Amino acid sequence: MSLTVGTGPFGRRPAGEFNFELPRHKGLIYFEDSPRRIRGVFAGETVVDSRHAKLLHEHGHLPVYYFPREEVRTDLLEPTARSTRCPWKGEASYWSIVAGGRTAENAAWAYLDPLEEAPPLAGHIAFYWHAMDEWFEEDEPAIVHARDPYHRVDVLDTSRHVRVEVAGETVAETRRARVLFETSLPPRWYIPPDDVSSDVLVHSEGRTGCAYKGYASYYSVHAGGEVADDLVWYYPDPRPEAARIAGYLAFFNERADIYVDGELQQRPTTQWSPGGLA
Repeated sequence: MSLTVGTGPFGRRPAGEFNFELPRHKGLIYFEDSPRRIRGVFAGETVVDSRHAKLLHEHGHLPVYYFPREEVRTDLLEPTARSTRCPWKGEASYWSIVAGGRTAENAAWAYLDPLEEAPPLAGHIAFYWHAMDEWFEEDEPAIVHARDPYHRVDVLDTSRHVRVEVAGETVAETRRARVLFETSLPPRWYIPPDDVSSDVLVHSEGRTGCAYKGYASYYSVHAGGEVADDLVWYYPDPRPEAARIAGYLAFFNERADIYVDGELQQRPTTQWSPGGLA
């Protein structure tokens, strides 16, 4: 996903090739201005209200917002004894957020004296996304992690013949799919529920969040005498940019056999593959 993650150009598994040799991928950092107003709320207090945030892209990591100190409620931060060292950025100091009778331990960090070759991080503070109760981009809720401006989601109608097999059994077949193309991820084939065998679906309590699409619910699949846990997901109420997949069902390409126009699709290697990326 994005520039520095997954199959992005500076990720762990780039999908393409440059016409020159990069000096390295590990430790590669890109630091840029963000034009978005970003707010972070904890225990009813707005801890961050920033119109001059910076976005740090680092090889193998999701982007992270860094905020000018003057746009952070530093009166709600208490220093801790924790420190870490990054070979590319330097020594990080940490703070806890203390507000409304609650504490988020070691929720914020900063590089007070970054390495000379590091980006200009001095004077900026970053926060673990999960430490806040809420984040907002402008006035819209921002979920899961900071969104990457180089990340794109396209949902397209397709009349291609899509058939899904699980354990040798056909469990879905359609010519009415919507294919979702998302930066650095394999195409996802979203199928109308009427074109999926409902008798193989087993309700799951699984739920995950995507910064770009929203919160997903899951089904397991009972086929071929086996149960494949959380093999199918759907978005009951997706974010506006993914609204056209609402209620459609998708199967993990990594764990099911998906045929498109009769051609078996190669199973991609992602964090959702059996065994992960190992």
